[in-house]
Amino acid sequence: MRDGPKTADLLDWYDAHARVLPWRVSPADRAGGIVPDPYAVWLSEIMLQQTTVAAVRDYFTRFMSIWPTVQDLAAAEDDRVMGEWAGLGYYARARNLLKCAREISALGAFPTTRAGLQALPGIGPYTSAAISAIAYDLPETVVDGNVERVMSRMFHVETPLPDAKSELTALAETLTPQKRAGDYAQAVMDLGATICTPKSPACGICPWNSDCLARRSGVQAELPKKKPKAKKPTRFGVVYLARNQAGEWLMERRPEKGLLGGMLGWPGAEWGDVAVEQPPFSADWQDPGVEVRHVFTHFNLHLSLRVVQTDGKIQPRQGLFLDIKRSDLPTVMRKAFDVAISHLSH
Repeated sequence: MRDGPKTADLLDWYDAHARVLPWRVSPADRAGGIVPDPYAVWLSEIMLQQTTVAAVRDYFTRFMSIWPTVQDLAAAEDDRVMGEWAGLGYYARARNLLKCAREISALGAFPTTRAGLQALPGIGPYTSAAISAIAYDLPETVVDGNVERVMSRMFHVETPLPDAKSELTALAETLTPQKRAGDYAQAVMDLGATICTPKSPACGICPWNSDCLARRSGVQAELPKKKPKAKKPTRFGVVYLARNQAGEWLMERRPEKGLLGGMLGWPGAEWGDVAVEQPPFSADWQDPGVEVRHVFTHFNLHLSLRVVQTDGKIQPRQGLFLDIKRSDLPTVMRKAFDVAISHLSH
């Protein structure tokens, strides 16, 4: 079916209805010879992992204004990048973003093959396919959640996700064209995002409605099927926020590997089934009476806070006093910071 009528119908629809996105070259501009910037494609794809387009727009625009080239990003300070990333989550992506930028800068340019791209930090099978198709127009099959949903309905696949992933990818490959592969990849994603939506798909205006096997059977809204998710556990912890007379805060750098790896955080014991008190030094720690709650992908977190103003002569068992800004911190640490500032100002 490659380069067949299904592809033509979808591309005609995309030419008229493509979403306007800050990292995208429109189909009209692309037809006019404007080539996508692989840096913009790569940056957007890394940001979009596990995140929505709405959440990424402002982050992408800000990153591109601060670091307009991959060389600029490669030369950036780690803490500045991590601070600008805060709120997008999955901080390992930001660490790999920097590693990848530095490798590309050392190479002199982005690799132009999927294999070359996939050899870089943080670029897996999906991202290498996306960059290859969108930036270089190579006939690679790009399968994200939107594409999985479209394919499950087009081909009436009853196998639940995630078990159906390989089957849906194989089906998607049968439709990937040799020409305009980049526009096609974005067209399928746009179709899933705007018409073939999770709930109440707008089948009446879908360019593929006559070919959709699930629609013929009247079960399009029931697909794709998914295995039931396990209940998300809750973890508890206590963090200690100490400020000295110079306005510095007691911070510690989290281990490179693991949750919020390499980022600044408040001292305290490991988070677990119960909150463990582990103050970094003896003091009259105050409980502001406000619990910080945060949702991570695999668990919910409840943090109790302890706050103190010190005379600056403390030798803590954990961490160092640092001059930090709120923007230097990941989101959950910012929540605690806001409570501490409010408590200490009273």
